[in-house]
Amino acid sequence: MGLWKLVRGVRQLELHRLILVLIVFCLLSMAFLAYFVSNSPKIKEAPPMPFSDCGGVVAAAAGGQRAPLFLPPFTVRQRTVKAVDNSRTEPVVLVFVESIYSTRDQEIVAILESSRFRYHTEIAPSKGDVDGLMERDVGRYALVIYENILKYVNLDAWNRDLLDKYCAEFDVGIIGFFKANENSLLSAQLKGFPLFLHSNLGLRDYHINPAAPLLYITKPNEVEQGPLPGDDWTVFQSNHSTYEPVLLALTKSSEALAHLGPHRALHATVVQDLGLHDGIQRVLFGNNISFWLHKLIFVDAIAYLTGKRLCLSLERHLLVDVDDIFVGKEGTRMKVTDVKALLNTQNKLQTLVPNFTFNLGFSGKFYHAGTEEEDEGDDMLLQHRHEFWWFPHMWSHMQPHLFHNVSVLAEQMRLNMQFAQVCYSAPISTPLVECLESISIFMTHLSNYGNDRLGLYTFESLVKFVQCWTNLQLQTLPPMELAEKYFQIFPEEMDPLWQNPCHDKRHKDIWSKEKTCDRLPKFLVIGPQKTGTSALHSFLTLHPAITSNFPSPVTFEEIQFFNGPNYHNGIDWYMDFFPFPSNVSTDFMFEKSANYFDTEVVPKRAAALLPRAKILALLINPVDRAYSWYQHQRAHQDPVAINHTFHEVVTAGLSASKELLTLQNRSLKPGTYATHLEHWLVHYQARQLHIVDGTLLRSNPALVMDGIQQFLGVTPIFNYTQALVFDEGKGFWCQRLEGGRPKCLGKSKGRKYPEMAPETRAFLTEYYLEHNLELFRLLNRLGQALPTWLREELQSTSWS
Repeated sequence: MGLWKLVRGVRQLELHRLILVLIVFCLLSMAFLAYFVSNSPKIKEAPPMPFSDCGGVVAAAAGGQRAPLFLPPFTVRQRTVKAVDNSRTEPVVLVFVESIYSTRDQEIVAILESSRFRYHTEIAPSKGDVDGLMERDVGRYALVIYENILKYVNLDAWNRDLLDKYCAEFDVGIIGFFKANENSLLSAQLKGFPLFLHSNLGLRDYHINPAAPLLYITKPNEVEQGPLPGDDWTVFQSNHSTYEPVLLALTKSSEALAHLGPHRALHATVVQDLGLHDGIQRVLFGNNISFWLHKLIFVDAIAYLTGKRLCLSLERHLLVDVDDIFVGKEGTRMKVTDVKALLNTQNKLQTLVPNFTFNLGFSGKFYHAGTEEEDEGDDMLLQHRHEFWWFPHMWSHMQPHLFHNVSVLAEQMRLNMQFAQVCYSAPISTPLVECLESISIFMTHLSNYGNDRLGLYTFESLVKFVQCWTNLQLQTLPPMELAEKYFQIFPEEMDPLWQNPCHDKRHKDIWSKEKTCDRLPKFLVIGPQKTGTSALHSFLTLHPAITSNFPSPVTFEEIQFFNGPNYHNGIDWYMDFFPFPSNVSTDFMFEKSANYFDTEVVPKRAAALLPRAKILALLINPVDRAYSWYQHQRAHQDPVAINHTFHEVVTAGLSASKELLTLQNRSLKPGTYATHLEHWLVHYQARQLHIVDGTLLRSNPALVMDGIQQFLGVTPIFNYTQALVFDEGKGFWCQRLEGGRPKCLGKSKGRKYPEMAPETRAFLTEYYLEHNLELFRLLNRLGQALPTWLREELQSTSWS
């Protein structure tokens, strides 16, 4: 027993020693690894360029070491194609999407927006009317895009015929995408077309057909070697001469597929329909738009199918900002060798992009704040200061939005300017921080040039890539000249467009913590003028959960922000008209400005700041609205209205005085209701719009207000039957006070006018007939109830 205890004790001692040895070994290993990592040399040279000769890849792909490639059963030759002329259409793209949650839709829209192309999205109908394609004799859309081409080919016969006739008559093309899934047939004919689809394929080695007529930006002298992402590609086959392949690829499988043709055959994954089959030109993609080469071809397809109406020039401007010069931490800043590499890359890029120059952003306080080697790098930057462009950050590299004192901001900039005058003697420009398609400004940082030189590698590769794959012509300009160039290309953007800073976390993070978006309205009453908007405003403010804006000393209850010079006062000015809500989830703030309705710029501005707002439009018979506006001007002593009868105003010809035509325009134009509503529907969904029946509001306001409460989703439901009383003297409904006494609008409201002359009413009834029919069709399409006055007007016109 004693011997056993001795043996067990020795064993336990050995185990403890073993564990101790292992712990020591681990600690030494970690220390050695830390020393090795911290002292190992950093990679200072950029990786090799991905390619040095654009033609080299093509030559290698076509080299004698490979078997010859068999072209698909398309005739690959340059063809004479009928030129596109859709000049009788508006330059707007109609995008049919599968659902509001579609990711492909977002990618399509992103490209349209980056090119500043106007577009309208709708859920693709499988059944039901494809309506609203024309307005009078003008086509509303110059191009139709289907996120899923099957939604187009599976349209019912009536709507397919309607859409095809529109496309053929107005020379409108169609772009469609087919993304295969696990339920897709491996082989099938595209319904109604002499075209076969073979799906769920793995492909490799993407080729561009140089004979494809649509090529514009895309340069056809490259082959994208290697496998394409995914195994859900679709290829097209047809013997019809209308189809021209655009992009072609090999199958991944080394064995030939019997239904796809011989081994080593190229198969078309994007085809251009030249319109020889049915008179309609199309471009079909056998996958989605995510693949980078599809994005290029998509832009080319838009340009081709719209006859270059929706197309940017091949000229592109490039600016590379290098932020935080002098600011980086020790070990990441630029040394002499890094500055030499920066200059060397700049010289190489200048051979590819004329006058290319890096734009350096500096904070002077951090000059000579690194190691001795890095301070020498700072000195070398200044030695070559005239070879760069410069722009100032804050002196102490603080974020300017954290300062609420203008004098502090001014002092920060003064210190930087003083530093520049002493150290630089070089021109200093102001920064631009936009990233655009025609003008691309890349914001990079010092560490990408002084630590890993990734910036040098990236931009040299980028420029080479653009030159090899596209026909784009890269140029550069100093920042201020670049700003002028930008506004030459997009002059409409000289006018600011205020967006909601709370809808983007990045914007909200740099917004003052003292501000809140809760002071923005949840709905707008947009007019038009002289339809009863003041009465509607007074009724809405009776609701305990609904709050209007504070009155303006100039425009009274109306702010008139989105329609005129007030817009340039900015969103702080706008929000100051609204109180802080007591309960963000239930309080409904709104504003009413009646001239929003027919001011064309307003919908875009309103949707940028208030994209989720609901819109109330109050409509009465446009004939009565026009007459009311004329009488309103007479009451305000307008000399034109006083010196001319209403009949003279509405029937005046083009030779009439400017003042008379201005009054005529303000009398008649707002009453073309459908035209103005369409402008709003470009920027707002139909479910956000509510048409208020102005005639019914005058005769039965409680019923109308109940419908508005339901549309807004406001709680609690307010009893307007008890809150309103009819005033016999005024002739309209007013607020009921305690004891049943009415509180009505002022003397300027509810005036009684002389009867309109019968010949004038007949003239205006004829004038607005087509406009009212368009409103009828629009409201039917939107599923909105017809106002009583519109139903009566159309019935009486039909009867007569």
